[in-house]
Amino acid sequence: MRHDRGTRGRGARGRGARGRGARGDRRRLAAERDIRLDALREAPDAFGSTYAREAAFTEADWRRRAGSHRGFLAYLAGFGSVPAGIVGGIEETPGTAQLVSMWVRPQARGRHVGTALVAAVVSWARAQGVGRLGLWVTEGNEPARVLYERCGFTPTGERQPLPSGPARAEIAMSLSL
Repeated sequence: MRHDRGTRGRGARGRGARGRGARGDRRRLAAERDIRLDALREAPDAFGSTYAREAAFTEADWRRRAGSHRGFLAYLAGFGSVPAGIVGGIEETPGTAQLVSMWVRPQARGRHVGTALVAAVVSWARAQGVGRLGLWVTEGNEPARVLYERCGFTPTGERQPLPSGPARAEIAMSLSL
């Protein structure tokens, strides 16, 4: 498995063979857009946004979104140039960050993609000097909750309505780094 990491700054970015130059930037942006839309279609109750909202984004919107967080894509052999999973990290305040927008393609689940994506965000957060990494997981999403617990996150006791569907709730989890 390999990771393609974006960094804050202009537009969508990546490292490695896919991330060099304007052509690499366009490919990275397209890969992020496509997997994000796939995630919103496949798991609409898992995110704070909706497919309808983000499908209407312009290229400029996608570039702004990509520049607002540190994004990671995971690739697996057999998937070609299609990412197997996606996750983001957002530094909220000095010392705290959030793991956001995690999703793994159904056909890649059970292949340690989720664990690798969480590890990528944890590594990024540590490099930023973050002491606490948090996340929100939709209540009832047991596979995700179990993954996060296996990676060392613990529930904080906080709950809030899911932004994209307030009838559902999400719970906070936290990891001390």
